[in-house]
Amino acid sequence: MVYEMTEPGAAASLFEGWQETLIWSCLQGVMGRIYADSRQMPVSAAALLGDFCFFAGEPDRRLLSCGPAGAGFRIMVPQNEEWAALMEDCFGERARRVVRYALKKEPEVFCTEDLLRAAEALPRGYCLKMMDEELFAYCGSLDWCRDWVSQYKDYAMYRKFGLGAVILRDGEPVSGASSYSGYLGGIEIEIDTREDCRRRGLAHVCGARLILECLKRGWYPGWDAQNKGSLALAQKLGYHFSHEYAAYEVRMGV
Repeated sequence: MVYEMTEPGAAASLFEGWQETLIWSCLQGVMGRIYADSRQMPVSAAALLGDFCFFAGEPDRRLLSCGPAGAGFRIMVPQNEEWAALMEDCFGERARRVVRYALKKEPEVFCTEDLLRAAEALPRGYCLKMMDEELFAYCGSLDWCRDWVSQYKDYAMYRKFGLGAVILRDGEPVSGASSYSGYLGGIEIEIDTREDCRRRGLAHVCGARLILECLKRGWYPGWDAQNKGSLALAQKLGYHFSHEYAAYEVRMGV
């Protein structure tokens, strides 16, 4: 059997040492879900939040299909090569192994002067606005930037556990840095720029503004890089590279 944990902290020891804010969100019960083979003494567990699922403990095939039915795509992160082998065996060609890039969690690393200069370098014709209720609803209706708000059930939850900086042109969002997820003490940053407005430094501007706003609140702005471009932007903003890790992009239910 696979159980959704009503007390997610009971699985904390299985994820010990894993520096992923999405896992922290699940374990704290802020958002996301923990699934396990037992509610009281689990030896295998999965932390599921949005498209991401992290697998820990003893490899268990049953957990690979945990979560709500109907998911078409997931990014699965194995704790070790045993979990990775199980994913490859279970999903075959539907699982594409990719490399992602973890950044160090260093609360004192950011240079506010550098970030202020970056945040003020907004090109002419654009304006920057912090995410408010109207933008929250509008961004959630747009395919290209829905992930800025999609993990929050409503704006009240976003206001409590989220934060975002949006760049507008002619009143339309064209770039933004927002919280993909939140936990007690910080957020996980999601940055996107509309395709026709890329390579203009907009992501650097809104990323800097969001980090500054996090620091004002005493929040940590977590960052996990999907690719080398994201890694380069993170390093430009003050983060330091930690390590590469494997993940699987999986087409579910095919």
